[in-house]
Amino acid sequence: MGIWNRKEDVSSTESQTKNEFAEQYQVTSEPQGVVGEVEEDNDLHRGLKARHITMIAIGGAIGTGLIIGTGSALAKAGPAAILISYSVVGFVVYLVMCALGEMAAWLPLPSGFTGYAVRFCDPALGFTLGWSYYFKYIIVTPNQLTAAALVLSFWVDRERVNPGVWITVFLVVIVCINYFGIKFFGEFEFWLSSFKVIVIIGLILLSLILALGGGPDHDRKGFRYWKNPGAFNTYIKEGDAGRFLAFWSTMVTATFAYLGTELVGVTVGEAQNPRKTIPRAIRLTFYRILFFYILSVFLLGMILPFNSDKLAFAADQKTSAAASPFVAAIEVAGIKVLPGILNGCILVFVFSAANSDLYIATRTIYGLAREGKAPKILARTDRRGVPIYALGLSALFALLAYMNVSDDSEVVFGYFVNLVTIFGLLTWISILVTHIYFVRARKAQGVPETSLAFTAPLGVYGSYGALAFCILISFTKNYDVFVHDYDDYGKFDYKNFITAYLGIPLYVILIFGYKLVTKCKGVKPHEADLWTGKDKIDREEAEFLARKAAESKNYEKAGFFYRTFVAWLF
Repeated sequence: MGIWNRKEDVSSTESQTKNEFAEQYQVTSEPQGVVGEVEEDNDLHRGLKARHITMIAIGGAIGTGLIIGTGSALAKAGPAAILISYSVVGFVVYLVMCALGEMAAWLPLPSGFTGYAVRFCDPALGFTLGWSYYFKYIIVTPNQLTAAALVLSFWVDRERVNPGVWITVFLVVIVCINYFGIKFFGEFEFWLSSFKVIVIIGLILLSLILALGGGPDHDRKGFRYWKNPGAFNTYIKEGDAGRFLAFWSTMVTATFAYLGTELVGVTVGEAQNPRKTIPRAIRLTFYRILFFYILSVFLLGMILPFNSDKLAFAADQKTSAAASPFVAAIEVAGIKVLPGILNGCILVFVFSAANSDLYIATRTIYGLAREGKAPKILARTDRRGVPIYALGLSALFALLAYMNVSDDSEVVFGYFVNLVTIFGLLTWISILVTHIYFVRARKAQGVPETSLAFTAPLGVYGSYGALAFCILISFTKNYDVFVHDYDDYGKFDYKNFITAYLGIPLYVILIFGYKLVTKCKGVKPHEADLWTGKDKIDREEAEFLARKAAESKNYEKAGFFYRTFVAWLF
């Protein structure tokens, strides 16, 4: 792991307290993959406030997967199936976030969870996690840009205005937002995420009103559609087997909808007082998943049957308001004004996703460069703390969006989305494995739980359970290529098979290829670096708390409603 000097001889490191360990070991040369002190022009600025982190966490958890993807899931499996699957996957996501939060609250590294993998588990895992995560976001960013352009085709036909025009406009805007610094990005994303929250709350209230008969048709639906056509649909096969296959297909849909929730781990290097803001954002993730996702799909299953013709149409339209099952429910209820309005809301959703995706891609490759796993120039920042070279490289990959200017290329990007899902699952798996090794290192070095700013509620056992589930989903995410055996043309659907599972062998090749080239070894628990950089974080935290203490009197003067409700949300 590097060259370490001992100031004095000791017989064992396993029983040392954190202070003894920090005093007895110090880095004399940059360890392999360990982030120590870096040049001043390589540092990010801690410009994200608590409200920014909180709303970015919400924004990562609310996307087109919820407002659009639930339609195909409902049509395929039925209301009870999507309620169960979104609940189960939501709980797994919460466990992943808790695992990440425990490490981030202990040591908020600029390199995010890739740095934790390097320090606590294996440099090869950090290398693989970083690059696979980067692959995910350089694919999904142009895909979001394309979706934004196609959403606009709801109003302006692609024959009148080429989608490439909209792609250019959106790309220039999101690059500018990311270039103007973390404070500007945080503020902009805060308001976009706030708007998304308002839209989702509005849809939830509207769905509840429609379920209770408050729509123009005055039809009190209740649980009618759970009885007829039923709570479970069948998929591929009939009977119980078909219902199970339908249910399992929604597990994959739910997983895709939740991808991106972990982006809080990328923001830790730019968060103010991260030991408080990160755990707070993660604790509230549970309630947001419960409210935004579980309640949304529950009410959706009440107001729209899975065999609705409107839903079948929506499932085929992947890009605009016509793709949203909520629009289908609105049309069934006889409301004619809202589809255009909701299309505008979806445009904001997609634009926000493209903006944050470019940010994540930039910070991911920046973190890799900081650790020597990417060209060093990508770790350089300007005076505002913006990694401009990393931003430029990530923006170049966003030009892949122009592949979708022609109609036939949309199929290609459908395969790219397939790749995004497997890379996202592999990211969750890596985070959980890293947390397991972090707990082992913490115990080996005698660091008590009481010294942690945040601990995962279910501890290491929660990470083991979530890890098993993520591995299972990874191997079964596209099971239909095996169940179907052949596609409509009588041939094995090898394209979906390759794009569905390509990420797994690539992940393995990156791990063992890195180990072969660098000859690195896994990190032993008692040798894991839990301390480098921690003193700097401690100083920054003390300075921040001192400033905030001076401002606390103004906060106390705020009304009870603001301190209790508004401050909790924002």
